[in-house]
Amino acid sequence: MKTSSIFPLGILLLLTGCFSSGNKTEKEGRLTPTEAYNEVEVITLARTDFHRQLLSNGKLVAASRASLAFSSAGPIAGICVKNGQWVSKGTLLATVSRPDLELEVKEAEGALEKARMEMYDYLVGQGYPARDTLSPPEDILSAARMRSGYTSALNALARARMNLKGTVLKAPFGGRVADIRLHSHDLSGSEPFCTLVDDSSFDVDFTVLESEYAFLSKGLPVVVTPFADASLSCKGTVTDINPLVDKNGQVLVRASVKGVKGLLDGMNVKVTVERLIPGQLVVPRSAVVIRDNRDVLFTYTDDGKAHWTYVNILYSNGDSHVIAPNRDRGAQLSEGDRVIISGNLNLADGSSVTLKK
Repeated sequence: MKTSSIFPLGILLLLTGCFSSGNKTEKEGRLTPTEAYNEVEVITLARTDFHRQLLSNGKLVAASRASLAFSSAGPIAGICVKNGQWVSKGTLLATVSRPDLELEVKEAEGALEKARMEMYDYLVGQGYPARDTLSPPEDILSAARMRSGYTSALNALARARMNLKGTVLKAPFGGRVADIRLHSHDLSGSEPFCTLVDDSSFDVDFTVLESEYAFLSKGLPVVVTPFADASLSCKGTVTDINPLVDKNGQVLVRASVKGVKGLLDGMNVKVTVERLIPGQLVVPRSAVVIRDNRDVLFTYTDDGKAHWTYVNILYSNGDSHVIAPNRDRGAQLSEGDRVIISGNLNLADGSSVTLKK
């Protein structure tokens, strides 16, 4: 009987020794529990400038863009450019073959010369020297032009030359050729021959909620980032704000970006509008955690404790919050407080912490 009572007691002592090894230290021959410390990082709270951000999506539109078509229809005689080619203002793009219009110009030139001679004959008959159009008074000169048909012939020549000019297509501004739709010997009509895009500068149209209208003003800096290639991110400025709210409760805004290679007309982009707000209490986003379904941050005190403080988030951007103490919860916060920014996910009020070296 004695043997059976000693055996369970030995087993119990062995198990007790196994489960008492964690979080305990040996002192005077006895094991005592030790308090766990969390390693944290802190910053000193100070008022600083905050870059408030407004995010939206938009689409790039070339600042100068035109669909170019011949004003005189006919078969394409020659194409002088290719898609993607940059051209200067006045560069010849393509021509249409219209020999009938060339003939009309020559006929109109002959008719004008004939009318000019008849005008001179009339003036000579009025007693003025041949080919003298300076001496006759205006009424005599007008009568000579009308009787000879000189004015009508002059207008006919101008019209014939304008029609012939419509067979030549030139760049109205410097830009990149795109979307050539016709080939040599195709018959040109009312449809555009090509599109000319000046990709040295772009406008980006985007919308914001009406509640964000007060945040905007002309001249605010923006960052435009194409979804297709974030490396093409570029800076610009707000140039236009439409003072109307659409049926969806949104306001149309336009910004301008210049001098960025690689952007394309029609690209979908992310737009970030920034506004500087001075003198704010700014903390990293990692400093704010949720406790009791409310936003809190932890401050570090000299006794090595973490104390939580209820806060309100006033503004946010990609990496920071502007915060203020939640007065409804009796919170206090001021410059010089040391705010815990890491190692705070599992902290409770009054937790013991140590600072990371």
